[in-house]
Amino acid sequence: MLYIIIGLLGCPQTAASAGGAFDSIPIIDLGCASTHEERAALARQIRYACVNVGFFYIKNHGIPDETIDKIFSAMKAFFSLPVEEKMKLHHRQGAHYRGFEPLLDSNINAANRGDLYEGFVIGWEDLVPKDVDEEKADKSTLVFPNLWLSELPGFREAFINYYHAAFGAGRDLHRLFAVALDLPETYFDDKLKRYPIMRGLHYPPQTGPEDDGIIGIGAHSDFECFTVLWQEPGIQTLQILNSENQWINATPIPGTLVIKYVPDRMGSTRVIQLITFSIGDLLSRWTNDIFGSTMHRAINRSGVRRYSIPMFIGANPHVEVEPLPTCVSPERPAKYGTVTSGEYVQKRIHETYQRSLPTSNGMTKA
Repeated sequence: MLYIIIGLLGCPQTAASAGGAFDSIPIIDLGCASTHEERAALARQIRYACVNVGFFYIKNHGIPDETIDKIFSAMKAFFSLPVEEKMKLHHRQGAHYRGFEPLLDSNINAANRGDLYEGFVIGWEDLVPKDVDEEKADKSTLVFPNLWLSELPGFREAFINYYHAAFGAGRDLHRLFAVALDLPETYFDDKLKRYPIMRGLHYPPQTGPEDDGIIGIGAHSDFECFTVLWQEPGIQTLQILNSENQWINATPIPGTLVIKYVPDRMGSTRVIQLITFSIGDLLSRWTNDIFGSTMHRAINRSGVRRYSIPMFIGANPHVEVEPLPTCVSPERPAKYGTVTSGEYVQKRIHETYQRSLPTSNGMTKA
């Protein structure tokens, strides 16, 4: 599968097949974003990716390699524990679905029999707790305590440090989304959710028949505005559905694309980490379907364990979502009425999970 890097002016050489369906996923370099002209060029690239694919990779995203390495190690240590130890943090022990998700705990696609992954879910938390936490005191923010396992040194710190770094990358992207939609750069600043949900995911190798109705996670689209996703290098699992109903691999390929290897001073191999972004249903609705929310799934037939970290970034629950003025015209009238972000996400969760999961967390998997 060919993956391409979008050029400076945001005009990819190949991102769609002759029939018009995408057959590759763009990579966008955020390293040049200091001037107005550079940010405008990045916004054009993002718009192209959102209109034509719904997924894109970014590099030079600002998340330190050390931060990624530490949470990767923390996930491997946690998911290697006996099930009875992990179940001490079962999500039903806490509030609003924080904590451990065991295998087959959910089934996001009603046509399947279950999702073959383990998860560990957290929300916003400061690394050093505040004496007076205004976020927790304000019930409208929905900041709830996370569950932690004290027996794993550095576990909490690794997750929280990555959480804040990934949220910073998402906050920067929100401004580029605004420019891509011909809005003021700060348009989404007061609408951005301050407490997104993040989960560390472990997909064990799948050995059953392909038609047994159990895969890593079934075909779905995410509910919120967009998802910031790190996936483990070198293991193909994530697939994205194009308009011709073809599953396109979103592969962490060694090289210059999804994963780039360069020699360091000691002669060893260093991994240049790239992050994947996907457009969610809420942003698709906000943009009057100009930005597409793309179906995706995960199937791990690599023979080894696979890990990923999605963060789901949306709008604050009270924000009213209706087609943006720059996305409506006489030729493209508004397709949707007004709904609050919280109402929309809860409705989608109810439709998808029915009674199997709580309806106030605003989460999906990736």
